[in-house]
Amino acid sequence: MTNHLKPYFENTNNLLYSFLVSLPLFLLYEFLILISQPSGDAIVRISVDVWIKTLFSSLGVNAISFSLLIVAIAGVFIVYRERHRLKTLRFSYFPIMIVEATFYAIIVAFISQTMVSWVVNIAASDPIESLSILQKLALSLGAGLYEELFFRVILVTVFILIFTKIFGKKWAGVAAAVVLSALLFSAVHYVGSMGDAFTLNSFLYRFLFGLILNGIYVWRGFGVTAWTHAIYDIMVIAFLS
Repeated sequence: MTNHLKPYFENTNNLLYSFLVSLPLFLLYEFLILISQPSGDAIVRISVDVWIKTLFSSLGVNAISFSLLIVAIAGVFIVYRERHRLKTLRFSYFPIMIVEATFYAIIVAFISQTMVSWVVNIAASDPIESLSILQKLALSLGAGLYEELFFRVILVTVFILIFTKIFGKKWAGVAAAVVLSALLFSAVHYVGSMGDAFTLNSFLYRFLFGLILNGIYVWRGFGVTAWTHAIYDIMVIAFLS
């Protein structure tokens, strides 16, 4: 069984597979935002997405059109850089990656149940309770995409480079990056109008969640991590809240 899975794990832990498997998250998120809130109000958008689109708007460009352009440019760059993998690209791996992410999401949900008494007070005042099911679903997909892109791809990668140089050992750099990024990931949930009221228990809960996602990212890359986060949020926010 392990020998059969080895080619799958080796072949899917790269930029090409991560980009292609996460592309539907971006498209579904923007589509659900459009149909669930056609007025364009950003209330259901993920904070990281709001930061990015606010920056684009301040530059005088259409935020969504520019986002699509950025994704297209990134796609061309990744496909060109990973062109040597195109001949061996296996589309059958994509559903397996989503099943893998679902497995991780279930494990994370199981772990979180042991801490549910810590965060039960959040549900009563959680501002997402007033949103429609489509908006909750959009929020779940957006969290998987944008939060993983910012906190894992950007922060963890940059922190690994910085801390590895500081400590002189790769394992120490990775450990420091994973912890610091998880702290920031937890803290951002209390920022903005849609942010939660701060409690130490909920902060520690999200910190643990961030640690797990960081570990998955270091081991399996962006694509699987993004889907893990999205599927977990769909399970918890869209259907269990």
